[in-house]
Amino acid sequence: MRGARWAVFAYHTFGARALEALLARDEQVVAVVTHADDPSEGEWFDSVADIARTHRLPLFTPSSPNLPVIVEALRALEPDVILSVWYRRLLGPGLLALPRIAALNLHGSLLPKYRGRAPVNWVLVNGERRTGVTLHHMTTEADAGDIVAQQAIDIEPEDTAFSLYKRMVKVGVDVLLESYPAVLAGTARRTPQDHTCATVFPRRRPEDGRVEWSWPATRIVNMIRAVTHPFPGAFVGDGQERIFLWAGSIFPGFAPRAEPGTLLEIHPAEGLAVATGEGGLLLKRVQSAGVPEEPADIWALRRGFRVGARLRGRA
Repeated sequence: MRGARWAVFAYHTFGARALEALLARDEQVVAVVTHADDPSEGEWFDSVADIARTHRLPLFTPSSPNLPVIVEALRALEPDVILSVWYRRLLGPGLLALPRIAALNLHGSLLPKYRGRAPVNWVLVNGERRTGVTLHHMTTEADAGDIVAQQAIDIEPEDTAFSLYKRMVKVGVDVLLESYPAVLAGTARRTPQDHTCATVFPRRRPEDGRVEWSWPATRIVNMIRAVTHPFPGAFVGDGQERIFLWAGSIFPGFAPRAEPGTLLEIHPAEGLAVATGEGGLLLKRVQSAGVPEEPADIWALRRGFRVGARLRGRA
């Protein structure tokens, strides 16, 4: 009896690790579908395409996975399983009908919460304390199919999207490896999602990192850690007055009566205490438009900011 034949739709480090894990188990990957690597996105994540080329696997990088030529090419390869991991396009009914056993997706949240794009960033933006990974059957509706397995991940107070993502990759690959043999054997559970509890979030763009000093300090801190490096960053202001906020925390025990955005204190080697709409914010690393990032206290001193000043990118 032949082993299962896999068509893997994958991208990013998560997709690369999942593909490598299947290959390490000698699973038969008959096709890899990924996105063309884009240098403008940076080089902080692993290339699925490179892994496919190294292992001499059939590789496709279409603008859409649902193009008839792609569907027919995969049909000829007779996949038993389709697996999607961090792939950015929704698979249509033509593709979902191909596999003999299952079409599975490995998603970065505890479904039905946080369906859609960028779940790692969104859970931090929203101040969640727990997230997770879900292996589920795919349907034509994004992230809505029956659940095979889930694993929760606690979100630590100091987590950024990058640190959380790294843990999620490891947990997610473990969930995949522990769960797929039962899927192949036809003994895996299928738990329908409670669609009344579903939340859906869109993709994020650089402009979505905008914050306002009038927000509560907690909300600003959550945005900073959600989009700090290697993501585009949180910021206030526009043009030459834009300030990127790369690291910050709550300034404890401080409830100033000052206009939001006012510099309250300068702490050498620690940062700047800034008034917000609710509570104080300790900025640790910042960047003015067009210049390198630097420690917040040095940034303020270079620009001649004094206690009581309103923070702007140029002074």
